[in-house]
Amino acid sequence: MKVRFLRFAIVKSRARRASTVGLFLTMFASAAHAQGTPEQRRACTPDVYRLCAGEIPNVRAITACLRRNRASLSEACRGVLDQAGG
Repeated sequence: MKVRFLRFAIVKSRARRASTVGLFLTMFASAAHAQGTPEQRRACTPDVYRLCAGEIPNVRAITACLRRNRASLSEACRGVLDQAGG
């Protein structure tokens, strides 16, 4: 029974993180007066997990983390950040 609960907790945690990243990217794009597109979310999600996973679910901290790590961002995410004025 404990194993089932732990498996459920892990899946729930992953789902929460994924939804938080999606929310962050939508808010991030909205802050630039544009609706975040699926392409923009796809561009930055790997970078958020790779560079800023410890900041999830704090949207402001994720944004600051991406800006601090601009040199390490993928080209696609850097383009999204540039479009957003970050």
